[in-house]
Amino acid sequence: MITFDTVSKHYRGQTVAVDKLSLTAPTGKLTIFVGPSGCGKTTSLRMVNRLIAPSSGRILLDGEPTDTMDVAVLRRKIGYVIQNAGLFPHRTVVQNIATTARLNGTPKDQALRIAHDLLERVGLSSAFANRYPWQLSGGQQQRVGVARALASDPKFMLMDEPFSAVDPVVRGQLQDEFLRLQRDIGKTIIMVTHDIDEALKLGDQVVVLRTGGTLAQVATPQELLARPADDFVADFIGRDRGYRVLGFAEFAKGGVPLGAEPTATLGATPETLRQIATDRWVLVTDPLNRPLGWADVDSLKGPLRDGDLNLSGTLAVEGSSLRHVLDAVLSSPSGRGVIVGQSGELMGTVTLSHVAEAIEAARTGRLGTQP
Repeated sequence: MITFDTVSKHYRGQTVAVDKLSLTAPTGKLTIFVGPSGCGKTTSLRMVNRLIAPSSGRILLDGEPTDTMDVAVLRRKIGYVIQNAGLFPHRTVVQNIATTARLNGTPKDQALRIAHDLLERVGLSSAFANRYPWQLSGGQQQRVGVARALASDPKFMLMDEPFSAVDPVVRGQLQDEFLRLQRDIGKTIIMVTHDIDEALKLGDQVVVLRTGGTLAQVATPQELLARPADDFVADFIGRDRGYRVLGFAEFAKGGVPLGAEPTATLGATPETLRQIATDRWVLVTDPLNRPLGWADVDSLKGPLRDGDLNLSGTLAVEGSSLRHVLDAVLSSPSGRGVIVGQSGELMGTVTLSHVAEAIEAARTGRLGTQP
């Protein structure tokens, strides 16, 4: 665990970046720091590996004060991931990843084997191994940055807005990949983000800081949404707290009935579609029964083609949150949310009334929620 014991950071004059911060980042969990600009998030993070020296107080790693450790040894205990990855431009991907293992004394051949293994674990194929950073997208560079931090197998990791420099689609993919990875590796992590949705999605524990570096609240995402400590925390989280809570209510197949949705394939004629349609909308699937989009029977003039499909509806994967299921319903032109299996195959559809019943059941504790 990482412990802050009345830690403060003062600069010249009257500037207080962090003021008597006391909290614990639990072992094997992800703790996320959020708060307005200038609240001391990054300063707090950098005091852990002594890139910034505290003015007073102590930071301890598993009970050992960091101020008594050799700085080089301390930093080798901690994986560090920053915005824009910070890769060495003159080194290949595997050489970049192997760097931290080599710094800890791992033989070169073994470090490169570790690097190749980590490349796969962060979702990149071996084809990327000998590329250079300039040949990668921003999201791919961030994956390499995470792999490099993990190469020395640190007990602790610090992540400073690691996903903020990529577009929203890639950001969501990186978040999902990181959650999967953290379930496997169980590192003790502190992350800084300015995005409250990211904090609620990723964090086991969320730390909200006020301007001036004082602690406002430490809580799980569920507790933070359900019981903000005061008006400042409530305002920072935002007005749609009730909607965000749905991100923690799990879609249960037994609690939300799935309808058997009629489907068609590309090439179907308007006459065929009218025969199977229950209203003006027909769900179109590929040969593997994976949804492609919705066809509007009333507007179709000839055999169904790709360009005829309405692609506005999102898909909810079985076992995902009620927030995703509700979004699938609300975004669907037919008003029926499409539920797919883990491989993308159609499982059925749900209606708004059934989702509303599931939301009420989750709210009153009659459906399970995610831990």
